Amino acid sequence: MVLIVDSGATKADWIALNDEGEKLFMTQTLGLSPEVLTKEIIDERLANNFELYKHRKEVSQLYFYGAGCGTQRMRDFLKGIFKDYFTQAKITVKEDTYAAIYATVSPDENAIVCILGTGSNCSYWDGKELYQKVTSLGYILMDDCSGNYFGRQLLRDYYYRKIPQKLASKFAREYDLDEDTIKNNLYKMPNPNTYLATFARFLIQNKDEEYCQQLIKKGMNLFINNAIKQYEQASKVPIHFVGSIAFYLQNELAEVMKENGLELGRVLRRPIDGLVDYHMSFLV
Repeated sequence: MVLIVDSGATKADWIALNDEGEKLFMTQTLGLSPEVLTKEIIDERLANNFELYKHRKEVSQLYFYGAGCGTQRMRDFLKGIFKDYFTQAKITVKEDTYAAIYATVSPDENAIVCILGTGSNCSYWDGKELYQKVTSLGYILMDDCSGNYFGRQLLRDYYYRKIPQKLASKFAREYDLDEDTIKNNLYKMPNPNTYLATFARFLIQNKDEEYCQQLIKKGMNLFINNAIKQYEQASKVPIHFVGSIAFYLQNELAEVMKENGLELGRVLRRPIDGLVDYHMSFLV
């Protein structure tokens, strides 16, 4: 059995294939980012999934693509956990950028590939190798235009009274904005980046409001200037995106990309289907 996993900070999609490339089952866990989770939490999230627990000894290959796996230390940390759980499996752990590349890029295509989900990332693919100009320092310092970036801006603007009153009242009705609740989730609970990203839903649902349009375009321009334009090839190759922020705000993304003289390529909500197709080509 082959397990293929695409894990963001919020959730992880798992698909199992047999040796002929046929799908055996699909399941989902909470995200398994090693940058923000302890071994105990990751162990618990694996053990709480019935399908994974039931088939854990049947897995011969595990291909895991995940947020927070950009350094060798984090990849080794996660691989050690998986070896204890999927005891018969050969394990490959790569950062989630590779999943985005395999899902969006045509064979031998040169492209810039971006992730705009709970977090954000940007890489250049020359048809064979992955290049990254910027080393991410995580959600506190970076992640422009991500779900957690927009959540952070919404909370700041709400408390600084910068959101128009009618929209601010609506925001307060839909979320628990008590200061103790926010502080507890940010400083005492696991996955503060995922917590922040939950507020981005409000931005998407109210994206036609002038305040929201300004916030969306500010975040997109930050990402373009700080990430995409790091690459001299930016104006010469298609730029693909995966992630819920890119998918649900793709009209705004297309507009801002055009204003910056950049070519918008494919936009996918989740890379898992394209990732499975990539691996099936090696099985069948």
